[in-house]
Amino acid sequence: MTRITWFGQSAFLLAGSRQVFVDPFGDMSERLKQSGRRFDYPPIEGVDADVLLVTHEHLDHNAVEVVGGDPHVVRAQAGTLETPLGEVVGIASEHDPVAGTQRGHNTIYRFALDGTTFCHFGDFGQAALRPEQREAIGDVDALFLPAGAGPTVAHDVAAAIVRELAPRTTVVMHHGNRAVDFLEPPDALFAALGVEPTRLETNETDDLPEGVVVFGVPRV
Repeated sequence: MTRITWFGQSAFLLAGSRQVFVDPFGDMSERLKQSGRRFDYPPIEGVDADVLLVTHEHLDHNAVEVVGGDPHVVRAQAGTLETPLGEVVGIASEHDPVAGTQRGHNTIYRFALDGTTFCHFGDFGQAALRPEQREAIGDVDALFLPAGAGPTVAHDVAAAIVRELAPRTTVVMHHGNRAVDFLEPPDALFAALGVEPTRLETNETDDLPEGVVVFGVPRV
């Protein structure tokens, strides 16, 4: 059994036989307040991990210092990597549709934990998956996909990725809600897919349902 906890934005803890944290952030409230944007997720505190994955070096994804437990850290690294979790595949991608010239690069991570294959897309922003990326991703049980458009994929592109990968579960992340006002809500993605998502009441679960899943927003 793997317990999945969403801390906001793209930050997740997957806790089973190993603990894996992806894309932690620090206290962003003051920094974003200066630009007139809201980021009201609580700071990540009291969390340990065995493996810590960072998809790209932006401040709302790379606060490795907030995760304890002396984890094995993989920072925005493509390749087939050996970790305490076993093999982690990092797949090079871009944060924008113009070859990374606007927002830089991004790493998609694929890994298995307790019999489930996970794939975390970070802040993927390409106009489509390239064939070699699709091949490297392979079969996916649980897909973590940005759904707030803006600096990441548009809703029609996100929907095409879901259809192409056909995961058992798609977890939407990096979207607008009552804690964040500079991203779009994920409703346009649901409309593009023609689905009604499963809306969890809390920000954690021990059992991911099939289909498209929205976690409850962490306490603000």
